[in-house]
Amino acid sequence: MTIEEAYQSYFLAPVKGRYITLKDVMPLIKNNSEIVIYKTVVSEKGKEIPVLKIGNGAKKVLAWSQMHGNESTTTKAVLDFLKFIDQKELFQKEKKHFLSTYTLYLVPILNPDGAEAYTRENANKVDLNRDALNLTQKESQHLHDLFNEIKPALCLNLHDQRTIYGLDNNKTATISFLAPSADKDRTITKARQTAMGLIVKMSNVLQKYIPGQIGRYDDSFNINCVGDRFTASGVPTILFEAGHYQNDYQREKTREYIFYAFLELFDITSEGNKALDYNGYFGIPENKKNFWDIILRNAQVEQEKDSVSIAIQYKEELINKKIQLIPIIKEVSGLMNYNGHKEIDLCYEEILINSQQKVVINEEVLTIHYKNNAKEIIFQ
Repeated sequence: MTIEEAYQSYFLAPVKGRYITLKDVMPLIKNNSEIVIYKTVVSEKGKEIPVLKIGNGAKKVLAWSQMHGNESTTTKAVLDFLKFIDQKELFQKEKKHFLSTYTLYLVPILNPDGAEAYTRENANKVDLNRDALNLTQKESQHLHDLFNEIKPALCLNLHDQRTIYGLDNNKTATISFLAPSADKDRTITKARQTAMGLIVKMSNVLQKYIPGQIGRYDDSFNINCVGDRFTASGVPTILFEAGHYQNDYQREKTREYIFYAFLELFDITSEGNKALDYNGYFGIPENKKNFWDIILRNAQVEQEKDSVSIAIQYKEELINKKIQLIPIIKEVSGLMNYNGHKEIDLCYEEILINSQQKVVINEEVLTIHYKNNAKEIIFQ
């Protein structure tokens, strides 16, 4: 059985969608025989945040997901990985190697208040990934204390990225990585070399699944960011960014690819004694903001003499405990350097959006009417 077949049969945790909270996570933690609750800390609103310990190896790894409450894809991938570690049927040799080689300290949801409200910030409207220096929030303080207490050899900072990111090849950036800088000169320190080598290792295996859809972030230095601060302290840190895969707005395919990246990172699907070559890191293309969710091409609108393209981007809103995608007009221009995850050719027809002749930036799109015939596009 291949790892791909096994994933669908054994390792896919029963948590789906974009709205993931501690209520979804805790039952899976409690029923996992390989997990030890290392400690419990609390959020700004008093929610308990479990810190998990998996394995007993000499290599200590500190990982945290949902530092931004509305970035849940890596949390789902983490749960898949924990299910893999708990099962007793497949890949037992590889699993035992992981458990005897690594000790993984994992915070599955660092920002439970933000996760429940589906916001980037915590309960005090603070971005925890800009609080690494001042440590004004309990969640930031807990992560800093864990870092000092555990003294990890590697840190994993697990995030989502927006659908706007793509690459020069006009493909979407489904997964992106970053080895954060340690100083403003972006010096290639020993810690960064290690992180870069591990990123190359994961990128190489992911090319099998999503060729040409792996990117890397700009490495400008910001000491307020957790990854930069930990790297500056001499600890290799890897930023994961789970992005968009074709027609996968629930991020279920992306979580699968993050899961495969974890298996490669922890030597489960590869030979762990291979030397890491960090130079390949610079061959991974850098992310660009070159995508919109929808582009209407060749549209005629009242206020424009020539035909235009109209960019529509989804806004994510939490409604009745579900994430709704609300289409919003963001730009009207040629958009020649942009791609749409979906593109609609209006064939130079004059259109009305929401029965209005003028196109209004930041307006929600409900309907698109073709002015000169009975055709209509309804957004739900």
